[in-house]
Amino acid sequence: MENKETRTFRIDPSIEMKPVHFKNRFGIELAGHLYLPEGYAAKKNAAIIAAGPFGAVKEQAAGLYAQQFASMGFVSLAFDPSFGGESGGEVRSTASPDIFTEDYSAAVDYVGLLDCVDRERIGAVGICGLSGMAITAAGTDTRIKAVATLSMYDMSRDMSRGHMDYYTGEQRMKIKQYLSEQRWRDAESGTYALGNHEIGFDEAGNPLTAAMEIPEELPEGADPVFTAFFQYYAKRARHPRAVNFVSSWTATMPVSFWNFPLMTNIKEVSPRPILLIAGENAHSRYYSEDAYAAAQEPKELVIVPGADHVDLYDNFEKIPFDKLEAFFKNHL
Repeated sequence: MENKETRTFRIDPSIEMKPVHFKNRFGIELAGHLYLPEGYAAKKNAAIIAAGPFGAVKEQAAGLYAQQFASMGFVSLAFDPSFGGESGGEVRSTASPDIFTEDYSAAVDYVGLLDCVDRERIGAVGICGLSGMAITAAGTDTRIKAVATLSMYDMSRDMSRGHMDYYTGEQRMKIKQYLSEQRWRDAESGTYALGNHEIGFDEAGNPLTAAMEIPEELPEGADPVFTAFFQYYAKRARHPRAVNFVSSWTATMPVSFWNFPLMTNIKEVSPRPILLIAGENAHSRYYSEDAYAAAQEPKELVIVPGADHVDLYDNFEKIPFDKLEAFFKNHL
């Protein structure tokens, strides 16, 4: 059993946490932390499932949210997606839009079988890059009665089109050629090399494919986005099982996200509600705004004044927990 001290946020001693395991329909065993509100055993409770950010583990932001939801009276589950954290799956440090979406439905299977949960009152939360998977799961899995996202990243769009969709057709072809050649190298070596999953370009127009070099300290002149990520993943919430600022993703991992776009079924979440929350100053804000435009009613977009992308990971002064509590208590 894992020591609770590995969690990277303040522990609420009034909330019971139980390490749990369950399998998805691919047979991969997933690891989670189940957070239980006071008096949970005496009634059937609503439940909320949380995961993310992309490359994070349940001991980081997802656990913080799950613990907070439990303090509101919800049975809450934070889990490690397949191939990462304490969850199973080989190869490690890889990802799949399909399997990560399935992981949400597997979590619904698990909590819905608990004696203390009302299976007609289950919601889902996606943080950062797991937002697209939470919405995609809800589009098909009608057991998810409400879905909320924080600092959304659409990972399929991000990897295949670049930030703000800046990739040109020529750049996209260069990335596809690189990924295809990398598959040959992996096949020949029998291993899976690490690489850059958000591929940029150098001044000569060549793809920047090397795995991230993780600095011990924040580089001088670092841009605000990198600074915010560094301060969270490398400093105050660093966790050895996370990918972010600890290791890197497998180099060919983007192939799955190029092949399979997320949230193509977002309109089919309706008539169940969607709540999208983004920071006013977040570089990722456009993902939430575009998802809001694509979704059907009932839907709500909340822009948090003065907040950046990472503020919604763990900044209690910026995260609108009152809005989340009202949303889930109204719809579950």
